[in-house]
Amino acid sequence: MIELSRRSVLRSAGVAALGASLAGWASGCSSVPSGGPAASPNGNLLDTAKSQGFLRVAIANEPPYTQVNTDGTVSGCEPDVLRAVCQRMGIKDIQGVVTPYASMIPGLNANRWDVIAAGLFMKQPRCGQVDYSEPVIVSTESFATPKGNPKGITSIAAVTSNSGLKIAVLPGGFEEGILKTAKVPDSQQVKVSDGRSGIEAVKANRADAFLLPTLSLRALAKDDAGFEVTAPLKDAPRTGSGAAFRKTDASFHDAYNKELAAFKQTSQFADILNKWGFDPTVVQGVTAQELCQTAG
Repeated sequence: MIELSRRSVLRSAGVAALGASLAGWASGCSSVPSGGPAASPNGNLLDTAKSQGFLRVAIANEPPYTQVNTDGTVSGCEPDVLRAVCQRMGIKDIQGVVTPYASMIPGLNANRWDVIAAGLFMKQPRCGQVDYSEPVIVSTESFATPKGNPKGITSIAAVTSNSGLKIAVLPGGFEEGILKTAKVPDSQQVKVSDGRSGIEAVKANRADAFLLPTLSLRALAKDDAGFEVTAPLKDAPRTGSGAAFRKTDASFHDAYNKELAAFKQTSQFADILNKWGFDPTVVQGVTAQELCQTAG
């Protein structure tokens, strides 16, 4: 679960893609008022989205959760599922807006986008501000450490028991919430702007480890052999995410959940999760109500 720029994985090609995404969004939405989507006659988000042909989605450009392609289109596990479910609802496509995790819920409630599908993991404070769909993914947390993990950091308990350790986290991220819940003081936290910055902090010895979802760290490791990824942390809370909607869009949320449940029974759902490295069986039986009990 654990906001990218909780974990924005911006590689050299990703930076160019980010610019393309923002430019594409601006041109594609030029007719949409800056205060929110073009209003439908009855103010219903489903009617609005069908009429304009797309739903605006906040993402973080953090593979495998979200990804901006070189042509400016949006993919990744969560956007791919969102797009497929929206098409079942009569909405042709989605348009991505890259934004830091800490800005996602405020921007949603200010009508700057219509939905969040970014690996924004469920926890009590967030669930009080937005309505989450049922989970799409369930995730684990790991540390990125220097090669050989010289300080043996393999658990949250190892951090709480050693006040000399410095842990890199993304502001507003689920991981920052994990450390706060564990009462790790701010003096032990190194705030970084994105996934690459977190890795660089570890490699430059400004942080002893970087806390991030396991799959995000493994994605970064594909292009950088200068660090290692620990096994999933056994003492980190179980995390998961789904699409997040404004509480005022309750009818859309209910309709989306209905279509999502049906879509989960298709092979296409499993294909999307497998493509991005997630196990589709892990989410079976996990509910938003359960994940929303996570403190943080």
